[in-house]
Amino acid sequence: MASVRLVALKALHGWSIMSSSSLCNHSHSLLRHRTPHHAFSIRPFSAIMSPPSTAVLYDHHGPPDTVTRVVEVPPVELKETDVCVKMLAAPINPSDINRIEGVYPVRPQVPSVGGYEGVGQVHSLGSAIKGISPGDWVIPSPPSSGTWQTYVIKDQSVWHKIDKDTPIEYAATITVNPLTALLMLEDFASLKSGDAIVQNGATSIVGQCIIQLARNRGIRSINIIRDRAGSDKVKEKLKKLGADEVYTESQLEVKNVKALLANIPEPALGFNCVGGNAASLVLKFLRQGGTMVTYGGMSKKPITVSTSSFIFKDLSLRGFWLQKWMTSDKAKECRKLIDYLLSLREKKDITCDDSCILEIDDQLLKIVISVAFSETGSCLRQYSMRSVFLSHVICL
Repeated sequence: MASVRLVALKALHGWSIMSSSSLCNHSHSLLRHRTPHHAFSIRPFSAIMSPPSTAVLYDHHGPPDTVTRVVEVPPVELKETDVCVKMLAAPINPSDINRIEGVYPVRPQVPSVGGYEGVGQVHSLGSAIKGISPGDWVIPSPPSSGTWQTYVIKDQSVWHKIDKDTPIEYAATITVNPLTALLMLEDFASLKSGDAIVQNGATSIVGQCIIQLARNRGIRSINIIRDRAGSDKVKEKLKKLGADEVYTESQLEVKNVKALLANIPEPALGFNCVGGNAASLVLKFLRQGGTMVTYGGMSKKPITVSTSSFIFKDLSLRGFWLQKWMTSDKAKECRKLIDYLLSLREKKDITCDDSCILEIDDQLLKIVISVAFSETGSCLRQYSMRSVFLSHVICL
């Protein structure tokens, strides 16, 4: 499976760079913000203007490393119910890449600023705003396009206030990956403590969230990862998160995979984000009447299901698309679930990795996007370059 990397863009001014030894073992990167005392000010005029912004823009669809560019955006006047937010971090998800490529089912009209989720700090407010103050941390909930810029102006209804103590990389990514994991665990089967699930793509952010959410509920997890150098370290990392079993695809090239399970019951529910052979392995583990939910296809290979899987095992194949779930009136439910996920992080029932920092300019942005979704699984090196953006890179 192609590894998923998340890159959070940050404004250069006011940020301090911290590196850690975790870069060497391909851990996450963590950004720290040093807020200047003069960060929050409102113009003493009747018209409240946003600061000038720097954005990652694309004018037409195509390969992200060729069509994206960094541009300067002039100040705009805030409407009465507008909130101007200084973005602290905004991830690059596979769906962001697909939107830029023009292959995603729902995509904004071009020209458009990239990004769909993130975390920011309130900079200034429209005259009618109540309940939010400059300095508050907020996230767009449900997610909203255009987060790859230093300042985002949107209606108050878009923003959801969160605790400033939330780790920045978790806050920036909570509305897509952890929420996807939670909804899939809850919506497709009635699982109870002692039950089991199986998944491929276990090193992805969704996969790691599924492991931890399942562990918290007493649900056992069987996890499939692609063959790679250092797979033993990957297995160790996932088991520290709560994984019960972790197998590489080649380890499962046996006639009866269920013989490997020992005391783990046959899974009722499986998750697939890879496709191809990795999806077939999930199906092999499922019990009679089990369900496999597909939420991604990183290998770009089709899912092949044997006739016997339907006739003799009565397996069900389902799909999950977070944006479709969001199309209904889900704002209140979405925020309730996000608050629950935030509470898990506060109790350390969900963890985040340590990290290092990259500084990014227009050219390096293209390199990061290109490498972030390559199939090589290689870790990005630490760059040091004066520019308008900082990058938060999570290597899995």
